[in-house]
Amino acid sequence: METDWNHLYIDGNRRPASGGDSIAVENSATRGEIATVPAGNPDDVNEAFEAAVAAHSRWAATAPQARAEVIQKAMHLIGEHEEELGDILVREGGSTQMKAHIELDMLSPGMMAEAASFPTRAQGTMANSTIPGRDNEVHRNPVGVVGIITPWNVPFHLSMRAVAPVIALGNAVVLKPAPETPIGGGLAIARLFEEAGLQPGVLNVVPGHGQDAGDAVASHPNADVVSFTGSSEVGKLVAQNAGENLALPALELGGNNPYVVLEDADFDLAVDAAVFGSFFHQGQICISINRHLVHDSLYDEYVERLAERAEELTVGDPAEGSDVGPIINESQRDAMVEYVEASVEAGADVVAGGNHEDLFVEPTVLANVTNDMAVSCNEHFGPIAPVIPFTDDDEAIELANDTEYGLTASVLSTDLAWAKAVADQIEAGMVHINDQPINDEPHVPFGGVKSSGLGRYNGEAILREFTEERWVSVQRERREYPI
Repeated sequence: METDWNHLYIDGNRRPASGGDSIAVENSATRGEIATVPAGNPDDVNEAFEAAVAAHSRWAATAPQARAEVIQKAMHLIGEHEEELGDILVREGGSTQMKAHIELDMLSPGMMAEAASFPTRAQGTMANSTIPGRDNEVHRNPVGVVGIITPWNVPFHLSMRAVAPVIALGNAVVLKPAPETPIGGGLAIARLFEEAGLQPGVLNVVPGHGQDAGDAVASHPNADVVSFTGSSEVGKLVAQNAGENLALPALELGGNNPYVVLEDADFDLAVDAAVFGSFFHQGQICISINRHLVHDSLYDEYVERLAERAEELTVGDPAEGSDVGPIINESQRDAMVEYVEASVEAGADVVAGGNHEDLFVEPTVLANVTNDMAVSCNEHFGPIAPVIPFTDDDEAIELANDTEYGLTASVLSTDLAWAKAVADQIEAGMVHINDQPINDEPHVPFGGVKSSGLGRYNGEAILREFTEERWVSVQRERREYPI
């Protein structure tokens, strides 16, 4: 795989941006520069959409088997280039080795295998008619051109989970990856599909900043769907921009995910799952645990055990095998540190961690936390575990739902009926019983409620997002009209 990434990818061609701006891609662990890529602007985005519009019709007319074959080839190429791709994810995005290989070995290939079945699964239906001698056909067609804007935290998978289904279903793409991860989230994906034989213009990648390239993608009049993964604040602006052109917004946004430990929970399981759910990838995952809600009979021991486990984790350059790597940039680090400091001033106690050096934030456990403290009511997006006590189910449910977000949640109990009864009352698009919330399966709907998004990814849900139904009636017998 190439090492020179200083280009946009439009209509099958590598070319510079029309302006002179560039993005310096930095290794957040060493602070060294990895690469320089062009910063695309609205003119570049417009050219990318022109290429996508021109390519869409011929790609949609391509045989379903041929579209499936391209997805399958790209999936196999991930394995062939896994070492290089893994290195990109580690150096560019601060991924630990484990997290990088989960993206490349499990998440993306599983989702792509599902997407490869879409060309023949996107079937229409027949509907009975109220008019004699008529057949009603409901066709399922590609929507056209999809603008995709993706984040830096899980860049390869979160781009591929939209790109692969869009392409499989006969659509064309304009992809704007995050400026922090333009290679793993965009340009490397273009390289895979080019090698897999994708027709020029079907996939176009324009790295750039949100206020330039991102806004241009979301508001482009040729975008039929705009897919966005990121913060709720930005997602609302994306939806507003897309709505101006009546483009469908498909949004997976922020979360403030509760992890509810009932009094009869398997204690060892609860702690084991909590460590992974809070500290995996430095907590920089929208579905990681944001708040630990623990029954007061278990509270003290839970805090103690979680703190012990947090202190055992190694922090450092993920290229050297650490458990916890760097935060992506200073602004993200500063926000989470400010949340911790404000919560301590409000009465929370730091039981483990609490310090940082450069972009490395220690796994931090906070006790005596309330639900209205900064670290609880904000999506802290870091290796931080605020632990909040509750006395009964009603209080646990009230605490869990006391947030504008509703992405995912977890409930732990040895009594499954009890756990399900609590889970049914939590306002979230996904709830996991006796597990932590970092879960994603390619055939199961993924998404949230409230301020956590619109629409769903994966399986039949994403198939519906990227296609549209068309009613075709066939009048087989002459119809009598009233006038």
